[in-house]
Amino acid sequence: MNPQTSKPLDVQPQPAAAEAVLKRGRSAAKRPLWVRPSAAGLFLATALLYLWNLTSSGYGNSFYAAAVQAGTKSWTALLFGSLDAGNAITVDKPPASLWLPALLGRVFGFSSFTVLLPQALMGVAAVALLYAAVKRVSGPAAGLIAGGALAATPVAALMFRFNNPDAMLTLCLVAAGYAVLRSIAKPRWQWMALAGALIGLAFLTKMLQGFLTVPALGLAYLWAANTSLGRRIAHLLVAIGGVVAVAGSYLLVFQLTPTSVRPYMAGSENNSFWELTLGYNGLGRIFGGQGNGGGGGGMGGQNTGFGGATGLFRMFSTAFGGEISWYLPAALIALIAGFWFSRRAARTDAVRASLLLWGGWLLVTAATFSFMSGTIHPYYAVALAPAIAALLGIGAAELWRGRAMLSVRIVLALLIAASAIWSVVLLSRDANWLPWLKYLIIFFGVLAAVGVLLGADRWRIAGLKFGASALIIVSVFAVGLGGAAWTVATAAQGHTGSIPTSGPSSSGMGGFGGGMATSSSTALSQLLAKTDTKWSAITSGASSAAELELASGTSVIALGGWNGGDPYPSLEQFKTMVANGEVSYFIVGGQGGFGGGPGGGNSAIASWVAENFSSSTVGNSTVYALSK
Repeated sequence: MNPQTSKPLDVQPQPAAAEAVLKRGRSAAKRPLWVRPSAAGLFLATALLYLWNLTSSGYGNSFYAAAVQAGTKSWTALLFGSLDAGNAITVDKPPASLWLPALLGRVFGFSSFTVLLPQALMGVAAVALLYAAVKRVSGPAAGLIAGGALAATPVAALMFRFNNPDAMLTLCLVAAGYAVLRSIAKPRWQWMALAGALIGLAFLTKMLQGFLTVPALGLAYLWAANTSLGRRIAHLLVAIGGVVAVAGSYLLVFQLTPTSVRPYMAGSENNSFWELTLGYNGLGRIFGGQGNGGGGGGMGGQNTGFGGATGLFRMFSTAFGGEISWYLPAALIALIAGFWFSRRAARTDAVRASLLLWGGWLLVTAATFSFMSGTIHPYYAVALAPAIAALLGIGAAELWRGRAMLSVRIVLALLIAASAIWSVVLLSRDANWLPWLKYLIIFFGVLAAVGVLLGADRWRIAGLKFGASALIIVSVFAVGLGGAAWTVATAAQGHTGSIPTSGPSSSGMGGFGGGMATSSSTALSQLLAKTDTKWSAITSGASSAAELELASGTSVIALGGWNGGDPYPSLEQFKTMVANGEVSYFIVGGQGGFGGGPGGGNSAIASWVAENFSSSTVGNSTVYALSK
């Protein structure tokens, strides 16, 4: 991207530029002394940020925590992602994100720490891999900026300290990007096979969202890999094979397992993994329906799918802005400038290949999130964080190298100023939180932008050349101080429920704290803990069932799945369970029951229970004893 060294597109690379970059990056003799200590400091700071007071969030999302608890008790529940150890019904996602915490819980015991620790470690690993990927192309300074920006993105700190599937999804995608970049520089089918396998694992984590980066990864490799077109196509086919091998092997196990010995697939109408993939978790998310929101949503169309109104600027909106957009203006400026300044570079140019990969990742994923009208939550935006951070690191480093040219200094100053201005806008959305911080960022932004334009990096102070170092520090503060402060505020507090948001506790940005379930009453928990049946109870809605499982340590059937609308169990299935003495109680109100979720539960079962069994009140719930 350095305009001083760009080559015309029709110039054939001598040894490939990418390979030359790799050799330079691997040369220990030329490595500055600060590189390794700085990288170690970045990883240590990230670990501290993500691990400090981790258990303040308790079990985080009780829905997934209950599934982890089930996995510590039953291998079948672990394999299929069952919400309960009795294996009645699954969570409404594939199970991959549950495997590691469940295995950890089997070894060290189920607890808040074993549920959340894997997520934090995934965050540290994602930062380290992004650092390595960017460093190989644009040098260690660019890697540090990219890794630091990812660690200091609020939604990243939120999700790497929480137990939703997004932490594992993000790590898989970053690792796949790293593998593709390795293969672009020095084509090896093994790296592409690994990239495909990682995408397959991403699919088993969050279904079709794991495929959103595939166009960018494929295009970058097809365009820039340092080998013939035939081998590039062959390697892409190998990558597809990796996807099929990982995702397909699980699908094969799922399909070949009789429905009588595995849990019902939640979110589907006919107990089908494919229906969940293409329906509720697929096209339903894009277009609405299939159990998702959509059709304009509530609030006059302003709450479409829980993420605010659709449109080009959705990622800057009140719902998403504080989560992900702190460095987004800088990333977009870096991407546009990078393509312009590298327009005459060789096909195999490593910097432009990275821009294709990370830029394509950003644009495709952001466009999907911006215009989908089904269910979407602001924390989904963590999937954008690695691409934004990588573009920021590459752009800042490459523009800095070309700062001798006025046009480059203008772009760099614009990047700094735009970042500072947008940080002030975001901070102004919560006017009561650190109001002085906005003025400090304005000060740093003006100082850095003017300093870049005037070439302050060449100035000397008392005969010593401190200008460059001072300008870099001020620029980092201007671009990163607002987002970093919001990130620290996010990590400083616990988060629970199904739709967590970032920022200080006083912030209303995002607007969706907390979860759907209420806390379990002590009397009800004690009642269920005394049961010895396969399932202690059945109640409408998975959130309610999960809370009861965690509180009592027993298995609870989620009637109707996540929102009470799944056709499981049927009335006949439920009658068989009762006849076999497998369920002790039917719980209504407070902890679930009729209307416990948007689907309203199964009215036929509710009516049959009310007609045939006596009830009592426990806490704020009506409890039917399923024995006459």
